[in-house]
Amino acid sequence: MKKEKVTIQDIADALNISRNTASKAINGNENIPIETRNKVIQKAAELKYKQFAYVESDYLMPKSTGNVALLTSSLPNNSHFGTLLISGLEKRISMEGYTISIHIVREADMQSLTLPNNFEASKVDGIICIELFDKEYSQKITSLGLPTIFIDCAVDLASPSLQADLLLMENEYSVYEMTKHLIQQGHQQIGFVGDYNHCKSFNERWIGFNRALLEADITLDRSFCILGKDEEIFKAKDWIDRQFKAMTHKPSAFICTNDFSAVHLMQVLKANQIKIPEDIAVCGFDDASESRIVEPPLTTVHIFSNDMGIQAAETLLARIKNPTRPYQIAHIQTHPIFRESSAVVPKSSLSSRA
Repeated sequence: MKKEKVTIQDIADALNISRNTASKAINGNENIPIETRNKVIQKAAELKYKQFAYVESDYLMPKSTGNVALLTSSLPNNSHFGTLLISGLEKRISMEGYTISIHIVREADMQSLTLPNNFEASKVDGIICIELFDKEYSQKITSLGLPTIFIDCAVDLASPSLQADLLLMENEYSVYEMTKHLIQQGHQQIGFVGDYNHCKSFNERWIGFNRALLEADITLDRSFCILGKDEEIFKAKDWIDRQFKAMTHKPSAFICTNDFSAVHLMQVLKANQIKIPEDIAVCGFDDASESRIVEPPLTTVHIFSNDMGIQAAETLLARIKNPTRPYQIAHIQTHPIFRESSAVVPKSSLSSRA
């Protein structure tokens, strides 16, 4: 009796998974984990399913190539752009057979310029650095001579001394566009919130902010800004509140380095009975989940985080294959999103401000 053709259901039953999952895996759905997809494709080859009937199953499984170390001062939370970035990175790296080991760099490690206890350079083929903004520690990592890519870096780390590839989201132009948008609405007194020396990305956002002011012939007034160390803004819950209350004159709009500080600032404004955007407009950066649920929804900048992760992986893989290629500095496009927090404000309300 002739054997019936192998179906997707046969593959699903053999692996004890749903038919829907098996189908998505075979069709290359990116939402299916790479490990699951590899198992499905291997089983399809074993069972001689359609286009996989003449493919050796061992060929389909990525060979164990090596290990890539991810070094970070802190793992990003679910709303941080780095979460999706790491997801895209892991998928692309795994496709080449590499595993990723995560190593947390503590404050004590930074100060003593020592590597994490569980990090062994001899067992690493490449390094990815996220949220590492200390110049001397960055140079310590590159001194290992391993293929390395930084996703953002210390503001004072010049390209020749980095000795590694660098990937950033586009910062300057998007903030320039947001600031220009506020100016076109009639805002003349605009403040900046954040630590523009915390990292290169924040510094580029500061540059974009200043460029928009310069082109509009508006003099930067630091008295309208809330500037300080990032650790103060991030750790001291009342720091922005104290700085805002201490301001003699309030601006009509704020550009913030990220959504975290923007949402925090909006809470402060509401607590002080200041309407957004009628009294003060607010803009952030990151397009974090909070930016969409806060009231009013926050004007921000969208980061293509997953694509950044894929690009970071491909840049590192290329570096591993060819260590002598020239180092690259690349920016991944971002996109301003204008929401209600920066809606048009009547000029009469602007001219009446102190």
